[in-house]
Amino acid sequence: MNQFSAQDLSRIIEMAWEDRTPFEAIHHEFGLNETAVIHLMRENMKPSSFKMWRKRVTGRKTKHLQLRSPDVIRAYCSRQYKRF
Repeated sequence: MNQFSAQDLSRIIEMAWEDRTPFEAIHHEFGLNETAVIHLMRENMKPSSFKMWRKRVTGRKTKHLQLRSPDVIRAYCSRQYKRF
């Protein structure tokens, strides 16, 4: 996991926390499968934060492309990234 810059590591963690960003997107961008993302999160978060994250993403359909509804067509909420 030392292959990532601090900026990339921060982005991977951010993507893992986002509800609508599937693990497949992280794999496509950074080459990490779900198991590797879990390992990275465990190493870079406090134990309580990691447990909270795992509880949130376990069974979440939006974190896997094959489980998500075809109605979900973007990786972020429409209220996110507002332009002023």
